[in-house]
Amino acid sequence: MKKFNIRKVLDGLTAASSSSSAAAAASLQSGNRENDMIQETLQSEHFQLCKTLRHGFPYQPSSMAFDPVQKILAIGTQSGALRLFGRAGVECYCQHESGSAVIQLEFLVNEGALVSALADDSIHLWNLRQKLPAILHSLKFNRERITFCHLPFQSKWLYVGTERGNIHIVNVESFTLSGYVIMWNKAIELSSKTHPGPVVHISDNPMDEGKLLIGFECGIVVLWDLKSKKADYRYNYDEAIHSVAWHHEGKQFVCSHSDGTLTTWNVRAPAKPAQIITPHGKQPKDGKKPEPCKPILKVEYKTTRAGDPFMILCGGLSYDTVGRRACLTVMHGKSTAVLEMDYPIVDFLTLCETPYPNDFQEPYAVVVLLEKDLVVIDLAQIGYPIFENPYPLSIHESPVTCCEYFADCPAEVIPALYSVGSRQKRQGFSKKEWPVSGGNWGQGTLSFSEVIITGHADGSIKFWDASALMLQVLYKLKTAKVFEKPRGKEEKSSTEIVDEDPFAIQILSWCPESRVLCVAGVSAHVIVYRFSKQEVTTEVVQLLEVRMQCELNEVESPEVGGEQASAVSTPGTSSSPQTSLPQSHPSTSSNNSSDGLRDNVPCLKVRSSPLKQSPGYQVELLIQLVWVSGEPPQQITSLAVNSAYGLVAFGNGNGLAVVDYLQKTLLLNMSIAELYGSTDPHHRQPRSPRKARQPSAGLCDGNEASATPEEKCKSPTSARISRKINMIADQKDDARDNSFSRSRSSSVTSLDRESREVISSFYFCDSLSKKSETVALPSLWVGTSLGSMLTIALTVPSTPEQRMQQPVGVCFCGSVVRLKGGILRMAQLDASGMLLPHVYEPWYEPNAPEEEKERPRRRRPTSPPSSQENQDCQYAVVCSEKQAKVVALPSQNCIYEHNITEASFVLRADVVTMTTGVGLACFCANGHIMTLSVPSLRPLLDVNYLPLTDMRIARTFCFSNQGQALYLTSPTEIQRITYSQETCDNLQEMLGELFTPVETPEAPNRGFFKGLFGGGAQSLDREDLFGEVAAGKASRSLAQHIPGPGGMEGMKGAASGVVGELARARIALDERGQKLGELEERTAAMMSSADSFSRHAHDIMLKYKDKKWYQL
Repeated sequence: MKKFNIRKVLDGLTAASSSSSAAAAASLQSGNRENDMIQETLQSEHFQLCKTLRHGFPYQPSSMAFDPVQKILAIGTQSGALRLFGRAGVECYCQHESGSAVIQLEFLVNEGALVSALADDSIHLWNLRQKLPAILHSLKFNRERITFCHLPFQSKWLYVGTERGNIHIVNVESFTLSGYVIMWNKAIELSSKTHPGPVVHISDNPMDEGKLLIGFECGIVVLWDLKSKKADYRYNYDEAIHSVAWHHEGKQFVCSHSDGTLTTWNVRAPAKPAQIITPHGKQPKDGKKPEPCKPILKVEYKTTRAGDPFMILCGGLSYDTVGRRACLTVMHGKSTAVLEMDYPIVDFLTLCETPYPNDFQEPYAVVVLLEKDLVVIDLAQIGYPIFENPYPLSIHESPVTCCEYFADCPAEVIPALYSVGSRQKRQGFSKKEWPVSGGNWGQGTLSFSEVIITGHADGSIKFWDASALMLQVLYKLKTAKVFEKPRGKEEKSSTEIVDEDPFAIQILSWCPESRVLCVAGVSAHVIVYRFSKQEVTTEVVQLLEVRMQCELNEVESPEVGGEQASAVSTPGTSSSPQTSLPQSHPSTSSNNSSDGLRDNVPCLKVRSSPLKQSPGYQVELLIQLVWVSGEPPQQITSLAVNSAYGLVAFGNGNGLAVVDYLQKTLLLNMSIAELYGSTDPHHRQPRSPRKARQPSAGLCDGNEASATPEEKCKSPTSARISRKINMIADQKDDARDNSFSRSRSSSVTSLDRESREVISSFYFCDSLSKKSETVALPSLWVGTSLGSMLTIALTVPSTPEQRMQQPVGVCFCGSVVRLKGGILRMAQLDASGMLLPHVYEPWYEPNAPEEEKERPRRRRPTSPPSSQENQDCQYAVVCSEKQAKVVALPSQNCIYEHNITEASFVLRADVVTMTTGVGLACFCANGHIMTLSVPSLRPLLDVNYLPLTDMRIARTFCFSNQGQALYLTSPTEIQRITYSQETCDNLQEMLGELFTPVETPEAPNRGFFKGLFGGGAQSLDREDLFGEVAAGKASRSLAQHIPGPGGMEGMKGAASGVVGELARARIALDERGQKLGELEERTAAMMSSADSFSRHAHDIMLKYKDKKWYQL
């Protein structure tokens, strides 16, 4: 059996650990030699950190493109990100290193490649034939700004328009510039004295690739002949141009203008437009020009064989429609449909049946990219319904305020949530399948189920199925239904302690086995939910009001060198449980009024009408903290629920409370000072008078006057984290451009000088709380922001009948251990060093009739055998913001200690179960992710993952079992990462494939007469025009070529897996067989022709055989 001694501990320490940690470990180990026998299986080779997937809506989208053959959608963002979508479950995230905005995307249709143009005047070629796309080539323009790009279908030459009005041509195979340049002064009329402005549009004539249509911002459109290098026609209009669209026959095109007009031009009639319309303009009766409207930002002109063409546009609304939402207008024949969108339109694309621009387009859908949503409209059905979106793009429907991640959940949880969530789905979607259907799912999968829970600013909670690297919403719970909603700001209660989002979720506690859910909101309320498959109507919501107040406040002299002092609460008056609705109290506008102080008033008014609760999560108990003598309740900083005991514990700066949610009674309500009793290490002073109203800024950073909604819903713990992060930022020289906001009010004071102690964590378990105990008993471990871990022993009646009749007993056991920094996480190990699972009661139907109820017995971890005196059989793992300790129980000797960080502090820590063992995972404010072995606390992994974190990441980062973790990387996106070597090794196999071998549809048939007399599509050998032989070399100073990390070998050799190779081979065989068949038919035809010729020749020979030469 493997033993741990000081030499092996020292061997396992990395450079990040301090020498003092090793010395401390040596001195601690000498006191408990039997602990050296614990065998650990986790080693450093079991850990590796890498990103897995990014879910959610692309934050701040800026451009979009679609491959009509591969059926892949690409979206670029203002931060240089690239998101690629195929069928449901096939997603990919890429990032340009520069971080510049993506201004345009162009697919090499059915080639497995994508061109991106960035705001820093660079263009990049992405290889999509590999599971993780990579850049093959880059080209950086030095002297001109890129404004528009166009890549014709099945062409290798990319047209690049610039701000100066010039057009350059790039070979996308070699990513080199052609010497062929279209200069603006040659394109416009020589008589023109003004610059035409930037190039806003480039497209080739659908019927003649040798004719290029160039649109300049000023309103000039030029049809350029590529062969003769001159302009064939010039079309002038007084208003600026935003976009141009061709009719598929190449005889007409439509321009959209800044005054809300659409002009239709005949190619051979440049003198004036064939038609001018203002789709949303009011037509005056006197025949005058209609009033100008807002600019039409984009127009698309799509034809159909059987009916009228579609003209689709965005913008162009009348100026008198102030406050009207963004609209997409669909004009089809004589009908005009105006489709309102929830957010401003960024871009839209019309999906057509053919990729060829010279054929009837047959549009069937419109993809509309909004600022915060992606909508696909079905053009083939009456009323233009939208398709049901299969992607998890609704994470930000309301700003995310907290997040929890549960890996290795019970197998029946996800089906149960799905069954109740499926009833919540909206109706009225298109009956057709989602049109973005490209790619293939990955072959590998994870063997465990995963659930992500997000809490939101509007009080909603969403459950997500995160299994197999996918994300799908399962169920949505609205906690705000419990309260009365004010209809307007004038009806807002003066008892509310936050200015906005009073129902925002602050903390989540969920037991997957019992399906009990407990949430804490920013308005100092806690709601306990039970899961039921039956619908019930609750006449009166069970309410418990709790009065928590603080008599002593500031801590003067903290114990243990370098430890911080934080708020301490003192004895509060424990309120009697109330199970009825609160009485209405007169609201006052200030602390003192003629009506007196606000007292015993909750922050939110509970719903008075009956509450219909659908199958799913149903309210079991509502707990509200009340105002005390004109002072608002402190926000809740920690929360825990346990189904085996039927208890919920919560704490804040005033103390802690324990509630029996089965009996609906308050068991405990006391201050932290009372918890310490006579062993209180701090000298506490009476609190100073404070203002009655708690400013909402307490929930935000100091300079968050214009904070986003999700930043306004931070808990006090998050506020402390913000102050600490800002302190670290101030110590860094390069922190000027850090991504988080700084707090002006707290830049001087660090966390170590905070003067309020709060309850920071809870842990329910069966433990040996007292040194004299030999049998594990129900306990509640309490962690504080001053680094103290205290225990409370609980006496829980054993049978279900006694549990509902007898009260739960409470006994205080005092402090167990003290650490530097606030306690973040506590866990329990058995004698062999394995993590003891939390105690729970299996789920049962709470609304079943009493005779049908079969209450399962409480399940608890395997209790250690009755131990002899002075023999430890349990271990407590305690992690704080600075260090971690392992304490033996019941002796309460600290056997291992490790200083995690000195300069920074830990934001999130969890004791996690891996495939090969148990470890402690930590995420620090300086961006480091670390793992430690348990119980010896050997450093196993230390990666500088993020250079400096921001408040969103600090608030939402969470670890889970099996080496999984996630955080909210933007207000709309969840980033999942893994720190498991096993998952990293299998990641390639689990990821989906974007590119799949598909045959390009056949080109449209020109027809007999067009082939005979001409008039069909005219092809162009662009190589003869743009190649180096004909056009020469471009100026080297114009653009710089940068080889990508992928290389051309990546494009040629990156196989899409064995399945892709087989599919390609099969298609190649089919093509070869088809060609052989055609060859055989041609050979037979030639043989038949030869036989016919032979017969005719033989007949002629016989006819003239006997005739003389003069008879011929």
